[in-house]
Amino acid sequence: MSAAKEFEVQQELNQMKQWDVFKRLLSYTAQHKRKLTVAFLLLLLATGAELTSPILVKTFIDDQLTPRSFDYQMLWLLAAGYISLIIFSATIHYIQFVLFQSVALDIIHEIRIQIFSKVHSLGLKFFDRTPVGSLVSRITNDTEAVKDLYVSVLSTFVQNVVILIGIFGFMFYLNVELALFCLGILPFVAAIMWLYRKYSSKSFYEMREKLSQLNAKLNESLQGMSIVQVFNQQKRLRHEFAQINKEHNDAQMRNIKFNGLLLRPAVDLVYMVALVMILSFFGIKSFGTGIEIGVVYAFINYLDRFFEPVNMMMMRLSIFQQAIVSAGRVFTVMDEKDEAPVKVGEGDPLIQEGKIEFNNVSFSYDGEQEVLKNISFTAYPGQTVALVGHTGSGKSSIINLLMRFYNISKGEILLDDISLNAFENDELRKKVGLVLQDPFLFVGDITQNIRLYNSSITENDVKEAARFVQASSFIEKLPHQYRTEIGERGSTFSSGQRQLISFARTMAFSPRILILDEATANIDTETEEEIQAALYKMRSGRTTIAIAHRLSTIQDADLILVLHQGEIVERGTHQDLIKQRGLYHKMFILQHGKDSVEDVS
Repeated sequence: MSAAKEFEVQQELNQMKQWDVFKRLLSYTAQHKRKLTVAFLLLLLATGAELTSPILVKTFIDDQLTPRSFDYQMLWLLAAGYISLIIFSATIHYIQFVLFQSVALDIIHEIRIQIFSKVHSLGLKFFDRTPVGSLVSRITNDTEAVKDLYVSVLSTFVQNVVILIGIFGFMFYLNVELALFCLGILPFVAAIMWLYRKYSSKSFYEMREKLSQLNAKLNESLQGMSIVQVFNQQKRLRHEFAQINKEHNDAQMRNIKFNGLLLRPAVDLVYMVALVMILSFFGIKSFGTGIEIGVVYAFINYLDRFFEPVNMMMMRLSIFQQAIVSAGRVFTVMDEKDEAPVKVGEGDPLIQEGKIEFNNVSFSYDGEQEVLKNISFTAYPGQTVALVGHTGSGKSSIINLLMRFYNISKGEILLDDISLNAFENDELRKKVGLVLQDPFLFVGDITQNIRLYNSSITENDVKEAARFVQASSFIEKLPHQYRTEIGERGSTFSSGQRQLISFARTMAFSPRILILDEATANIDTETEEEIQAALYKMRSGRTTIAIAHRLSTIQDADLILVLHQGEIVERGTHQDLIKQRGLYHKMFILQHGKDSVEDVS
């Protein structure tokens, strides 16, 4: 999703859906009702104990200190009661705090697993238009901000609401008139909260968006560090990073200004006005009748305790805003509809022969410009069909459709005369093996990368697959052989060695259909000569679709399809295409020279 489109979504969220997001976040607490109920009851006990202590002080001041009538037994009881309440309140607060925190962490654990699983279920079309750094930011930074909602906001909010209710209860017990006056303060506090929420949401969204862009730019720079240094792009990237960082900083500064104006200073102003009004009330009343000092102390104490949770709630309001914005970004991904194509229809067909048929297949990545136009061909079981053509001709798009990474726009793809859409993903991934030009290796050892944690593939199967593709010759020379650790993306091995390991990985699963996306492009000439024999064995008995830039590697193919601008312009065997003297003929001359063509002829 583009930044402009996402901003529109966020604006709508600010205006209409923040409450929906909040309710959705609260829905995660349903599974933790028992623990939350216990925590809430403990919170009531702790709050009751905490708010009872000023009453004991009032009793001491009015009944013991003011009349100077010291009943030592009563003093000991008051002191013991006061200390016991403090200890009891602290202990119960600790227990309920741990309970609230454990629920919060469990919920965030669940949300992170959900969004991580969701990302893995999305189609490649989604990743084509979404920067990796932005996704990383949502899964890590945004979920961390949501965690703060549960950890710092909800537990604190519930606790402070209970405290406020308790405070008003004791205020009404002491003096109804002043309690009603303090109730009149609440609309002013609510107005401050409303103003803060309204004007800070935009700055919070900008902060999260710019942080996402920072992660995307950082990811791009680190992934392409060699290109950055080779083409001396450090200055340009530093300038772009500094610009995004400045915009992030500006958004933070705007948020700080909102905090500085509408959080504690505004609440403190209301507190001072309320304190002056209460003291004035007691002062005026003292001219006519006597007042109890203990009541004055207790009321001011409760007033102070009243504004303490209000201040805490105001300070947590910024975290709440960040959490709501971040949750909106997380839920945008979790609600993404562009999922990977899946099985359609009833039944569980199996791929047995490996016949492949494209019938008038057309495809577009963006829904506007077609990259494939009316592609039709058949690869019979055991045959090798090669795809050749200039860059952008549509070769990889055919592979993407055959692997069902994308849904086709028009036409039909059949496997064993059954629609591709009728097969389960497990069946496709098990029976269709793919070897990419740029192999991806995971962190772990060689065995783990070949078997991919499939317990049905034994150690002997791994070694046999490595021998089959000629990879055992270098693996068995390593100090730890098949237990040799592989660095990130296989950086500790050469490109040719990485490709051989990916070959072994594919053969370990014994696919019926083999797809080679320029599989020998990153292998040196000497290694290529060794691996051609392995490729011949790999293709034997399997239907093979091979993308080739080096035409020498596919001269023995049963059928060669020449693509140009998304269409098949020539088809036939190597000898047939040379005789046609068309596009394939020109490509062959460019790679091998005119003499080679004459030799073939």
